[in-house]
Amino acid sequence: MDLDRLFDLIPYQISHYNKEVAFAKKENGSWKTYSSKDLKEIVDNLSLGLLASGISAGDKVAIVSENRPEWNFVDFALQQIGAVSVPMYPTITTEDYAYIFDHAEVKLIFVGDQTIYAKAAEVAGDRKIFSFDDLVGVESWQTLAQLGESGDLAKLEESKAKIKAGDLFTIIYTSGTTGRPKGVMLTHANILSNVLAVADRMTPPAGVSTALSFLPLCHIYERTGSFCFIYLGFSVYYAESMEKIGENLKEVQPHVFNTVPRLLEKVYDKIVAKGYELSGLKKSLFFWALNLGLAYDPSRDMGKWYDFQLKIANKLIFSKWREALGGNIMQINSGASALQPRLARVFWAAGIRVCEGYGLTETSPVVSASIGSLDGIRIGYVGKVMKDVQVKIASDGEILVKGPNVMSGYYRDPERTAEVLQNGWFHTGDIGELEGDYLRITDRKKEMFKTSGGKYIAPQVMENKFKESPLIEQLMVVGDGKNYPAALVVPNFEGLRDYCRRKEIPYSSDEEMVQKPEIVDKYQSEIDQLNKYFARWEQVKRFRLLDRPWGIESGELTPTMKLKRKVISGKFSKEIEGIYQG
Repeated sequence: MDLDRLFDLIPYQISHYNKEVAFAKKENGSWKTYSSKDLKEIVDNLSLGLLASGISAGDKVAIVSENRPEWNFVDFALQQIGAVSVPMYPTITTEDYAYIFDHAEVKLIFVGDQTIYAKAAEVAGDRKIFSFDDLVGVESWQTLAQLGESGDLAKLEESKAKIKAGDLFTIIYTSGTTGRPKGVMLTHANILSNVLAVADRMTPPAGVSTALSFLPLCHIYERTGSFCFIYLGFSVYYAESMEKIGENLKEVQPHVFNTVPRLLEKVYDKIVAKGYELSGLKKSLFFWALNLGLAYDPSRDMGKWYDFQLKIANKLIFSKWREALGGNIMQINSGASALQPRLARVFWAAGIRVCEGYGLTETSPVVSASIGSLDGIRIGYVGKVMKDVQVKIASDGEILVKGPNVMSGYYRDPERTAEVLQNGWFHTGDIGELEGDYLRITDRKKEMFKTSGGKYIAPQVMENKFKESPLIEQLMVVGDGKNYPAALVVPNFEGLRDYCRRKEIPYSSDEEMVQKPEIVDKYQSEIDQLNKYFARWEQVKRFRLLDRPWGIESGELTPTMKLKRKVISGKFSKEIEGIYQG
């Protein structure tokens, strides 16, 4: 059958897989599941209910919720009647809610729970709100589905027939590291081209059919990923929360999941912390295996002696890592920011295939992706450019992209659209290099800065390297217009406590520890060790330890855990000034 619109994926899945479990979520301690046929029936009823309630083609409808099957039901139902979904992060501010509702001209709102409802209701005006949870005084999404049960399916088929591949499917507002978020307009054709290209890179072997989902569906990365899972016949289980991912991995035993580097860093740090708790031979074996893994390169022959040692390490140590991830992991897809090369090395050595990709909301999102095979992976690169996508490097190093996955523009913003779409090429704002079909990202164009000596600094590369220290959780390089780079450093407090325990240094509080001279000296030695990887003008000369991590709720990170540099620079302006005055 032809796949022209995203909702065509539902009959496609039924005809090819007819899944007993298409989607699942935890309710009252057990998994509630929906089959492929359940999905079709619910979506059709919901589409008819939306039509009966006055929603029609072109109307904008907001979805503000954590991941759950109802998210997908509404998404598909809107597609079938030509309405345009406006997905939103539940964690953004009420001011951002108000801005997006107004700017996108939202007519109807779906919310997940009471907390989100309270935020949305504050700025919704006279817009109708439906909830996924059963809330007092709020109409449930199920009332719309029930309304549609008596609807005319022939009328729905007429509606679906009018929708073309090039029609607008969604407006996704970017997380806004700089200024107001922009509404990225994506069509069915944009996303479908990406779904088919990604699926080509990760076609699973027979019997591989379970995915765990925990990244926000409102972000294009997980949303396109979920369509890809449907196309490939995966059962999608939604994690209960970020805190319960570990438990859910063991329960669901997935073959694949999408993640961001920050979460892999935390997994790795916890593994290393447990290694330090060991003693004697067990501890020696653990760190022997770890160091062996850190030297691994999947793209080259490591030699018979190395392979023999790795085989032993996999049996004694790395097998436990795989068990912690459920025991069935075929592939982990990492995106949204740069993955530390050392993490890629050690996970591949452990038989955990972490495949890095690159893309943006404006490119639906995948521009390049790694292939989950030893002959297709290159550490330090974000994979090969996708099928039907063209990439070229501009004279200033900026990555330019052309292809069926590139957005049609920013909603109600022709000026900013014209800035980034020129002669058919999308200007990504990222700096990179191409080696054949393999792409490497070096930094963000707007985040690079010059010292007073005229030397360019690429902060992302440096930050990623410094975070290799088990004592550093977060770090931001500063120094625009100054005579040398410096850094704000957030310690990995779990790692710091472990270090203090081993060195028999009494641990009082995080606030007090970052002031202690012996702790500052330790961080100086960590930075000195990693500074050697950079030219003299790039090296961090001074730093300031902070006593609490940066977060999404507190405003320093975007929902995909990228640094909001302007926010951090503003919040910690005194600390930055102190670095250069001291």
